[in-house]
Amino acid sequence: MCRSIKTLRPPYADDVTDEDVRAAALQYVRKISGFRSPASHNAEAFERAVAEIAQSTAALLETLEVRGGRAR
Repeated sequence: MCRSIKTLRPPYADDVTDEDVRAAALQYVRKISGFRSPASHNAEAFERAVAEIAQSTAALLETLEVRGGRAR
């Protein structure tokens, strides 16, 4: 769906930062909303979605197991 979102789990990525997770969440929200930058009346919903997706992404990466070892 979003080709510019990179894989954030080992072995594809090491030392994933909060900024990496937020950037992926931002790309996802931009793709599904169709807005690169939302109008002021949509900014709060847009930013809330980015924060929620980033939080869910971080939780996913923390709990994934890759070949018997923790992903992060």
